[in-house]
Amino acid sequence: MADATLLSGDLKLAGRLDARFFALLEAIDGTGSINRAARTAGYSYKGAWMLLETAANLASEPLLESATGGKGGGGTRLTAAAHDLLAGWRTLQSRHRAFLHEQEAWLIQQPALAGLLRRISMKTTARNQFAGTVSAVDAGPVTTQVTVTLAAGQEIVATMTSAAAQRLNLAAGKEAIALIKSSAVVLVVDFAGYALSARNQFAGTISRVERGAVSSLVVLTLPGGAHVTASVTNDAVEALGLGVGQAATAVFKAYSVMLAVAT
Repeated sequence: MADATLLSGDLKLAGRLDARFFALLEAIDGTGSINRAARTAGYSYKGAWMLLETAANLASEPLLESATGGKGGGGTRLTAAAHDLLAGWRTLQSRHRAFLHEQEAWLIQQPALAGLLRRISMKTTARNQFAGTVSAVDAGPVTTQVTVTLAAGQEIVATMTSAAAQRLNLAAGKEAIALIKSSAVVLVVDFAGYALSARNQFAGTISRVERGAVSSLVVLTLPGGAHVTASVTNDAVEALGLGVGQAATAVFKAYSVMLAVAT
């Protein structure tokens, strides 16, 4: 994760000539065939020709010329203008990469911003993601309980195997991201005098109900502004009368919490 690229950018010339177009030119140069080059670059034969003709018109000189004779009975090759265009693209690509590298070097010197971008860059299906700091690690022979404290002060408890905790090198003070699938979150609107065994219980207010064909995503806003999303069947939404502004408590087991740490 520490080696992940924080900046990226697509280079495009004149608003329409991008990497695919120049891959087409390179493929024509390598194969001598527009048909084969189009397939290589991901264009249809007609689409490749239209783009090449438009580029040639804007360049005011041909980009392709027919080659006759030789092995294979001729074909298509790039003109000097096309080679110049391709060489210019390669130079610009090199300068573009150098620019991004320079800006990323500056960015990693901004710890708060770089940390946020690294956390956002992780791609996962878990709907609930909370950044925090490990505040306690209670290791046992088989399982380990880890407490992650969020910026607003809430504590999320995760239980995992001790082998997993050792592999992650978990220790107090280390940054971590807690991930919980929305299907693992239970919403309680009335405890009716009962107490639940689940370690993680967060009281808040329902701020959004996004109804689907079978189930709904119910978003609970916690004190401090954090959001917990629960996947609830439409029948349950109707039975409990869940709606915006209603008080509720998000409950999930410690075993349902996955932790991610930077490597």
